[in-house]
Amino acid sequence: MLHLKPDVPTDPRVGFYPGTFDPVTFGHLDIIHRASALFDRLLVGVAVNEGKQPLLDLDARLTALRHEVDKLPHGDRIEVVGFDTLLVDAVRQAGAGTVVRGLRSGGDFDYESQLSGALRRLAPEIETVFLLSSEEHRSTASRIVKEIARLGGDISPFVSEDVARIVLSKLGRGPT
Repeated sequence: MLHLKPDVPTDPRVGFYPGTFDPVTFGHLDIIHRASALFDRLLVGVAVNEGKQPLLDLDARLTALRHEVDKLPHGDRIEVVGFDTLLVDAVRQAGAGTVVRGLRSGGDFDYESQLSGALRRLAPEIETVFLLSSEEHRSTASRIVKEIARLGGDISPFVSEDVARIVLSKLGRGPT
């Protein structure tokens, strides 16, 4: 979990990619991989976000994400952290100067541009960049993956074997 650090200067070469990651999908990993090539350091912030009623608890999401990030080419420049504060506070605490957001569709853009505007008003020193999802991941959303899993469908096109095992186990359909 991020802890308050007073007066940490923001650095535009440090990116912060926030999300719930419930569960982490190939779409998330695509954005993380591509963003990690753009920054000297990338923090992936896993939000507690009880409002979304996550399937996986924070520890399970952090563990799964760290395991998946370790497989990426720039894994040594990526750090996975949990946060339960306002995004702007988490970004400042991390010393990041840039927030990374992934876009799948026009609907995502509408929401994300509003979020970016609010962030800009709260922290004009922090920039937001958008990365368009790769074509093969535009239909991937954690919410859809969970629904497919709940209804007994195959989630392997959307998540790794390890993540699928965690999700299915949480739903009572696999080894614990």
